[in-house]
Formats: sequence, C-alpha cells, structure tokens
Amino acid sequence: MEIVVGTKKWSSWSLRPWLALKHTGASFKETVIELRQAGITEAEIARHSPSGQVPVLKDGDLVIWDSLAICEYLAEKFPDAGLWPKDAALRAIGRSACAEMHGGFTSLRGECPMALETRKTMAISEATQNDVRKIVERWNQLLKRSGGPFLLGEWSIADAFYTPVATRFRTYGIHLSDYGDLGAAGAYCERLLEAPEFLAWEKAALA
Repeated sequence: MEIVVGTKKWSSWSLRPWLALKHTGASFKETVIELRQAGITEAEIARHSPSGQVPVLKDGDLVIWDSLAICEYLAEKFPDAGLWPKDAALRAIGRSACAEMHGGFTSLRGECPMALETRKTMAISEATQNDVRKIVERWNQLLKRSGGPFLLGEWSIADAFYTPVATRFRTYGIHLSDYGDLGAAGAYCERLLEAPEFLAWEKAALA
C-alpha cells in the first residue's frame, strides 16, 4: 500500500488516515507532496489523485481519495486492528462524530489551520468560539459514554479525526477550560498529542 499525503506540518486531512494506517501495523510506502508550491503542487497531486486533493491511498489498482473513505476501507481490510469498537452503538456515535468533523467546524478550520511549527496566542472569532464549545461538548459526551481514555474507549478512527483539532488548540493557545471543560476534554487533548503515532508524524513534520 501507498499513502500520498501533503506537507506534514499543515495537512490535517492527511494526518487522519495516516494515523489509522499506522495503527493497523501494516507496512506501507509514504509519498509526501509539498503544498503551497505555485505551479508545482497541483501537478504533483494530479499524478496520484482523481480529485486533485490529498490524501490518497493506493492498494494495488485501487485508489481511494477521501480521508474518511480511506479510514473506513482500512477498518474493513484490517478488522483485527480495532479501528472501530465492536459495540454497534459506539461505532454509530463515532461515525457521527467523524462526519461532524469531516463536514463541520468550518470556522475553526478556516481561522486556525493546522500548523505544527507554530505557537501563538490569538483572539478567535465568535463563530470559532462556538465551534470550540461544541467540540468540548462532543468530547465530554463521548468520553462519558465510553469511559475513555479515548472517545470510544480504545483508540479509534474518531480519535484520528480529532487529533488535528488538538494540534490547533495547542498551536493557537486555546484553553478548553474557557469553553466549558472541567478537565476531561483537556486531558483527552493531551493524550492525543502524546500518542506515539502522532509523535512520529510530528517528528517527521518538523525535521
């Protein structure tokens, strides 16, 4: 298998399926395309992706070009990896949380892009503050239901989808206690950023 990703310090969409693939334990080839290179990036991505975007997973003749679709494919291909919990209700809620991230929180994603090389404190808009409150609420909801330590109990695709969010909170100095967190969401955020798979990604991104 080969996974094609964008610049590691910026590409949140690439990080998500890369983490899931890493959790399978399978060997894979990694191709990194440098983003924001005028006249170059688009042509390089087009060599791999029918959508003109990354990430892309290649498995033989199969090409999958959406982060959530890649994760679902990996969950089916590697059922013993436990990328989704066995409990059907938890799986359904986890998929809902992933879809919510996949298509929502546009203010947070636009105003606070993933930038692993950056640390700064800035004022965020009301719309982004509302996104942060909703994320804190969702994390607390799932952690309470599953008992933790991750959103659905053991690490899952849902955690892959919210790892880039955790990096944003760190990058822009967003304190979850200002948005309704009593401690559980903040502790979960730290667990995401301390996971060995994420640390491996970050090390490569900042090398």
